[in-house]
Order: sequence, then C-alpha cells, then structure tokens
Amino acid sequence: MIRVAFCCHGNICRSTLSESVFNYKVKAKGLADQFVIDSFATSREEIGNPPHRGTVNKLREVGIPLVPHRAKQISLADYDKFDYIIGMDTANIRNLNRMLKGDPEGKVYKFLSFAGSGRDIEDPWYTGNFDETYDDVIEGCEGFLKYLKEHGELHN
Repeated sequence: MIRVAFCCHGNICRSTLSESVFNYKVKAKGLADQFVIDSFATSREEIGNPPHRGTVNKLREVGIPLVPHRAKQISLADYDKFDYIIGMDTANIRNLNRMLKGDPEGKVYKFLSFAGSGRDIEDPWYTGNFDETYDDVIEGCEGFLKYLKEHGELHN
C-alpha cells in the first residue's frame, strides 16, 4: 500500500484538488487498491472548512469527483502514517519540516519535483487562477505516477 498525503497551506485549494485528481487518476488506471490518499493543511486557518468553491467548480468543470473533505492540519503523528508527504510550494516544505521535526526518512517532497521542476504550485486562494493550479496538479500527478512506476512501487 502506497500512502500519500498532499499538503498545502489551508487544505481547501491545492491539496484538496490534488487529492481528488490523484484519486481519480489511480481509479481510472485500476490502481486504487494500491493507495491510501489524504490531504492536510500546514496551518490551522481553515480547519473544518469545506473545499474552496474554486476547487469545487474546477473539478466539476473537468468531470472529476470531489473527494468528500473538511480541512484538517497535519501532525507529527501523521509522519509515520504516510510514505509520501507532498507539499505544493517552498513554504509548505519549510512548514512541514518544522511541524514534523525534520524528515529523517526522506518522505517530504515538493509536488512538481516529480515532474522534473523546482517550481511552486501557486496558491489560487491568492491568485484566483484555478485553471493554472489544475494544470500544475495534473503535471504533478502524472510525474508522481511515472516516478512510482520507475521505482517499482506500482503493481499492475
């Protein structure tokens, strides 16, 4: 079982979008039974809130089901529960390393690093550009699946 946690600042935009898109992609490829997929915030600001309307609207537009979700914050205890803890930007990675007391097992990654890029996925809560965020999430998901396949972690 590959256990994946997507993380962003508030867990209402990027990480929720990533969780829903990745869940959809692994189901479409017949790989869902190989994954546990969740998402978290690095902050407490949105705890308990539903996904941002921009996230909901973008998923509806592209025909991807929204994973039922309420924002929650990652904790130190979550470190042992996941194999991959994926942040969306440099600030997320910095906050994850602080909150998780470092990354001794090398589980924390920036999402677009799987696609060969050091770029951040910009926060659409600030930019308002859910189309760009969605495109980046697709790029990250495809890169991550390719990474898992190349590293022999997927069984199909």
